[in-house]
Amino acid sequence: MFPLATKAVCPVCTITVGVGVGLCRYLGISDLISGAWIGGLIVSMILWTLDWMKRKNIKFARKALVIGAGYYLIVILPLYWMGIMGQPLNKIWGIDKLLAGIAAGSIALILGVLIDMFLRQKREGKAFFPFQKVVFPVALLVIASLIFYYTC
Repeated sequence: MFPLATKAVCPVCTITVGVGVGLCRYLGISDLISGAWIGGLIVSMILWTLDWMKRKNIKFARKALVIGAGYYLIVILPLYWMGIMGQPLNKIWGIDKLLAGIAAGSIALILGVLIDMFLRQKREGKAFFPFQKVVFPVALLVIASLIFYYTC
């Protein structure tokens, strides 16, 4: 009857996203696709950290905003300072490809988590199938990657 508490993305999903980032870079895949996986990894780490802080009863004002901004800055600033981001010829729609991919991947992972939560509410907190919590976020990241691969 009452909605369940939000739970962070599991470690399996986080590891899967991390492997995806490494594989994309190793294979020389577009920065849009690499960025999508980096964005998913960032959101996964934000959710994981917020869940850990909740379990440890760590509270402070605007916790989600501070943690979220911190993770994005920790990832994006070094990429910019190292010259990986900010290249004038590596843009799409006037935005750096890596940054656009990070934004798209962040949105995809958030949507995957929300879909999982919505479906669990329909079944009183139970999943429709095993590993549902992993499947939806990763599937949406794969779909975003395929869209970038075939359209950009």
